[in-house]
Amino acid sequence: MQNEKVLIIDDDKNICQILKEYFEFENFQVVIANDGAEGLKKVEVENPSLIILDIMLPEMNGWEICQNLRPQNDIPIIMLSAKTKETDRITGLELGADDYVTKPFSPKEVIARAKAVLRRTDRDETDGDLLQYPNLEINKSYRVVKVDGEQVSLTPKEFDVLWTLAFSPRQVFPREKLLKKVWGYDYFGDIRTVDTHIKSLRKKLGEQANKYIQTVWGVGYKFEVTED
Repeated sequence: MQNEKVLIIDDDKNICQILKEYFEFENFQVVIANDGAEGLKKVEVENPSLIILDIMLPEMNGWEICQNLRPQNDIPIIMLSAKTKETDRITGLELGADDYVTKPFSPKEVIARAKAVLRRTDRDETDGDLLQYPNLEINKSYRVVKVDGEQVSLTPKEFDVLWTLAFSPRQVFPREKLLKKVWGYDYFGDIRTVDTHIKSLRKKLGEQANKYIQTVWGVGYKFEVTED
């Protein structure tokens, strides 16, 4: 991960400086923005590999930045917030964040999570890896999903969940197994993250979702082609 670029968007300059020092010690390039509008501009200019995003920002908050980015951009995002309620974490994940860290936090934990997110979202640049089902096409190489011929915008984690399920049709994946397979063994978050991403996937896939993503009550999920 040497020379990966991290964009830190936070109005607390002390936090920015501490994280900058820790990331640079790990050989990351670091770019800083102290308000939401500046941060959104730097995403376009700097093309970072990862975004560390505070929620409570002047000009534009973190949730608004996520909403602006996600339709056309799959850069991994780790949200920082003093908001500790479950509803706030779920909101961040539903808007497309890949992880959520509450303040106060350990800088070493943020670095560990950043490395884990980057490992999980590393793209395979080779051709191939295409799954085709009726009205659904999943291309792993280009990370493109098409429903009824139309491309659907998914977050990195939503894509990984869908690919994992679709690659092994009819196999039942307990939530714990999906969490380890998609988020990694070093993931620190809540197991309900899986349910949040499944809910978002079903919404984005529309009517086709019920044909494929099946809930196995009390266990987890599976991918299975069913008739209308």
